[in-house]
Amino acid sequence: MTAARPRSEERREAILRAAFEVIAERGYRGASLAAVAERAGLTQQGLLHHFPGKEALLVAVLEERDRWDTGGGGASGRSGWRLDLLATLVEYNAMRPGMVQTFSALLGESVTDSHPARAFFVRRYTAVRADMAELLRTEFGERLPCGLTPERAAPLLTAVLDGLQYQWLLDPESVDMAAAFRDFMVLVGWEEVK
Repeated sequence: MTAARPRSEERREAILRAAFEVIAERGYRGASLAAVAERAGLTQQGLLHHFPGKEALLVAVLEERDRWDTGGGGASGRSGWRLDLLATLVEYNAMRPGMVQTFSALLGESVTDSHPARAFFVRRYTAVRADMAELLRTEFGERLPCGLTPERAAPLLTAVLDGLQYQWLLDPESVDMAAAFRDFMVLVGWEEVK
């Protein structure tokens, strides 16, 4: 039984890698289960053995993306974020529109009570707000330059990060996410104008 578990984990990792590739190439809507299964060397039925549907697969991809983006910790259970690394993450996200599109599409759909990704996003945002508060506390102490506590500023910081993604997806020629995030940091006094 112990030999089957690692093989199953390896297969799951291969499916996630294939899903990342297909999403990067075809975007959220074009990332069909059949395309991911083919890329992973499985039948669609074989893929469904590991993930019961497209939403479950996409949520697993987003969870894995969070782990990769944060050096293995995922949302929550990690600290070590730095303000300058957030700007780098925004720049990195601009290089992977398929992943940003998948995140944004699932996030938008998850606001309905019965959506399978809802619990993931509720957990994720709770953890991200806590992580951002910790980051802000580490950078500024109990009060930010604007006077807010880290807990009050964390949802605002999170909203800016995700809101920029939506604007960029809709009009990438007009919205430079990385530049806009740096401008936000200047606006709230977290960075000097360069």
